[in-house]
Amino acid sequence: SGGKRAMRKRARIIYNPTSGREMIKQHLVEILAVFEKAGYETSAFATTPEPNSAKNEAHRAAKDGFDLVVAAGGDGTINEVVNGIAPLHRRPKLAIIPAGTTNDYARALRIPREDPVAAAKVVLQNQRMKMDIGKAGDNYFINIAAGGLLTELTYDVPSNLKSIFGYLAYIVKGAEMLPRVKPVEMDIEYDGEHFHGQASMFFLALTNSIGGFEQIVPDASLDDGKFTMIIVKSSSLPDLLHLMVKALNGKHVDDPRIIYRKARKVVVNPVNERVMVNLDGEYGGDAPMVFKNLKRHIDMFTNLDSVPVSEPEDDEYRQVEEQFVAEVQNLSQDDQEWLCTVTNYGWLLLIVMH
Repeated sequence: SGGKRAMRKRARIIYNPTSGREMIKQHLVEILAVFEKAGYETSAFATTPEPNSAKNEAHRAAKDGFDLVVAAGGDGTINEVVNGIAPLHRRPKLAIIPAGTTNDYARALRIPREDPVAAAKVVLQNQRMKMDIGKAGDNYFINIAAGGLLTELTYDVPSNLKSIFGYLAYIVKGAEMLPRVKPVEMDIEYDGEHFHGQASMFFLALTNSIGGFEQIVPDASLDDGKFTMIIVKSSSLPDLLHLMVKALNGKHVDDPRIIYRKARKVVVNPVNERVMVNLDGEYGGDAPMVFKNLKRHIDMFTNLDSVPVSEPEDDEYRQVEEQFVAEVQNLSQDDQEWLCTVTNYGWLLLIVMH
């Protein structure tokens, strides 16, 4: 019987019991049944508040020979699970069931974000894609690395702001911190090229979904072995707001205020000041840091057939987005009026989100 058991595939669901209104916990029996139907002997592990709970269990399950690890939760849980399996030579396949406040990664993979059982059923289509991930120092990331001025703001923004407008929310928040807004001198090497100068931020994107805005990185590919790198040279908040407006309209790739490249390896060095790095929305240490793209490193169940479907909530966000674009385009150069507009917009964001 030992030989027979070895032939049966095994899956380990690592779920965050508190994320997404405890959605996973409520549907766990149905989710287990889906993976059993897909041919996996399936068990589940509820993460605990201890640091690295999901990461450690993913690492253990991978070393124990599980064929599939399922990350169920928000982007934070998925990031941890990837960090648990990425360093290993033999890595299990990965599936995701989104259930947190931020599900950018599921959005990029076209996995249902409002129905955990439907997300689990993606495994039944048996469509997989080998996905790039990023390595930054000793950590791994799946969506985005960023550093510089704006990422310092991310630690002050309540998490419910992150879920909708991502980096846009940080910029609006920046209006309250005008004295702190200044460029940082950075030294960035990327695939044989070199940038040395003042910059407010840099992004390294693996998917095209940042804070829910697909247009910010219009041509990110999920498996080409390259980051989409954006260095924002300008540091004036009006400039950053206008860049965001261009991004929302899908136009910012050609802007002289930014450098837009594809790169396999990026080395960021601070010159005089601290450059904080943000990995998938969380603090990831300080530069100097080496970022490498690990091409097609994770074998991921995806929804290749699916076309993005507009969700009811997206219409509401789109209206606010359009209002923001209109407001910024009508900004006068008068700083007082401008600050007032942006601060009001910040309140509008909070009202909409509640």
